[in-house]
Amino acid sequence: MAGTAGTPGTPRVLRAMNDRAALDLLLEHGQLSRTRIGKLTGLSKPTASQLLARLEAAGLVLATGTTEGRPGPNAQLYEVNPAAGHAAGLDVTPQRILAAVADITGRTVGRHELPTPGRRTGTPVVQQVTDALDGAVKAAGLARDDIHRLVIGTPGAFDPTTGRLRYASHLPGWHSPTLLDELAAALPMPFEYENDVNLVALAEQRLGAARGHADFVLLWNQEGLGAALVLGGRLHRGWSGGAGEVGFLPVPGTPLVRQVTKANSGGYQELAGSQAVPRLARELGIEDIPADPYTEAAAHLVARAAETDDEPHRHLLQTYATRLATGLASLVSVLDPELVVLSGTSLTSGGETLRALVQAELEELAASRPRLVLGDVREHPVLRGALESALAATRDEVFDTSR
Repeated sequence: MAGTAGTPGTPRVLRAMNDRAALDLLLEHGQLSRTRIGKLTGLSKPTASQLLARLEAAGLVLATGTTEGRPGPNAQLYEVNPAAGHAAGLDVTPQRILAAVADITGRTVGRHELPTPGRRTGTPVVQQVTDALDGAVKAAGLARDDIHRLVIGTPGAFDPTTGRLRYASHLPGWHSPTLLDELAAALPMPFEYENDVNLVALAEQRLGAARGHADFVLLWNQEGLGAALVLGGRLHRGWSGGAGEVGFLPVPGTPLVRQVTKANSGGYQELAGSQAVPRLARELGIEDIPADPYTEAAAHLVARAAETDDEPHRHLLQTYATRLATGLASLVSVLDPELVVLSGTSLTSGGETLRALVQAELEELAASRPRLVLGDVREHPVLRGALESALAATRDEVFDTSR
């Protein structure tokens, strides 16, 4: 008996699978000819032609020109229609909300930054979110209804049992137990929320240093010290969403921090967080310490130490590497990851010099020997991860031709 529409193996489902394979190839490679798509998918020329005609009629692909400079007749080229769908991402910090909109190919088409310093009793969070989103949507020349999905990245994590934001007491206004319901009522599109460091790991997994790796740890050091854990190709969030909050980790070299969530800090944060770098520089007698916020000061000092060959700067970089490896040793001893990605300006500013020092120290402190690499996604990695997450869901929705 013939299967019904939607049953695996039926012509409609097989066509949808071929359609999605072709669309994914166009996203990966850019413009492709019918012949090239046929070779990459294993489809015959007539089937590839029918597929492209179907996708073009559905508004999912565009004919964009022809091949030139090759023997024989020019071949028609196709690409994914950028206007087939749009997604948005938000990167939230205590100082600002950075919003962006991307078309379905992943190209950012609109961006807006909304400063939010000291708004403890000012504009409500829901309005901040909608204002930031509307700014990016306007910059893209679109309307809110054009956005298929939104992903919001914040420090900490929303507890799935209570709906409250945890591990981020420094983010004013975001701790109401009704906030997620209020956002759902105010936003016309589906939205998701994710820890900011998890989004950096997603960006590195999709676009950067962790591509092709199913088990890795990302260590982030910028405004705060945190980690993301990817196991079996999937983010591990933990029971309450707090997996990777390693800034609270007790470590040798600092006093125990009790009631860590009230202190919003812990041993590893105090030992190796960005605020520890200027403090260490002063102890070593290093002069000309920037008066910038500690995140910028740390990045500047680490970069200078990696380039300066005097005893105080060498000592600064070596001590910092040892401190970083101290916390990493606990992580890799438990998880045994294939790869550790170092991200955030307080790590990447040290370049290969700092990476090599941390690698050498870690090999002394842990039996597991993962490879350490620097993150590749440097420009707004949290926002890029939010966009990649939103785009993945948008593509699943828009590219589903089985309906």
